[in-house]
Amino acid sequence: MIILKSKREIEYIREAGRITANALQLMKKLAKPGITTGELDQRCEEYIRSQGAFPSCKGYYGFPATICASVNEEVVHGIPGHRKLKDGDIISIDLVVNKNGYHGDSTVTLPIGHVDPKTLQLLKVTKECLYKGIEQAVAGNHLGDIGHAVQAYAESFGYGVVRDYVGHGIGSDMHEDPEVPNYGLAGHGELLEPGMVLAIEPMICMGTEKTHQLKNGWTVVTRDSKPAAHFEHTIAVHHGKADILSTFEEIEKIEGKLY
Repeated sequence: MIILKSKREIEYIREAGRITANALQLMKKLAKPGITTGELDQRCEEYIRSQGAFPSCKGYYGFPATICASVNEEVVHGIPGHRKLKDGDIISIDLVVNKNGYHGDSTVTLPIGHVDPKTLQLLKVTKECLYKGIEQAVAGNHLGDIGHAVQAYAESFGYGVVRDYVGHGIGSDMHEDPEVPNYGLAGHGELLEPGMVLAIEPMICMGTEKTHQLKNGWTVVTRDSKPAAHFEHTIAVHHGKADILSTFEEIEKIEGKLY
């Protein structure tokens, strides 16, 4: 069942999104060669709790950490630990924050040091895919319009669009109806209405869209071991233009535009 949000609820989600954005800004500052993904996770949790908020993912179905830290060919749900980031890596940091009982969800893929230009293009296009999808997230459109926009743009570059993992509704629960695929047919699917709040999150691969899950029961990797990128915003559906409730502005203050 899709739960439409009141203006007050949307403001609660925006506040959670603000903390998420600031935490991702901290991750951007810290994500350098030599730091471990576990250290990033610890610092992120410390910041979130200092804001009177909570990490939504920690303990969710047993997930052991605050951030999902997915490196290179890892698509989603990477578990932070002793792995040190090295020059040329990319890391997707997926973060959900609970503030006042409402969740804000955002993801960014960060380059570490000097990254191959082809991989940087993947990051740039994936971020652009996110905004192509958001452009379609307006009242009167359909869920399929979002997925179609993402898929058409990504595939025009020869990239694979992950099918096994999708976006979702969000509010007082981290994952709510509806599912928001990054593929689909324009004009198909659920009709978008004002008050819907969605987490739109393209997961785009350099090669095949096919994935598999590692034995840890969480981390998802590309089958061909080629890199994947992941960007996400939480948005509220309105007439005319979506309201983006999370932001990359704080991250981009560090080094200008991401890509």
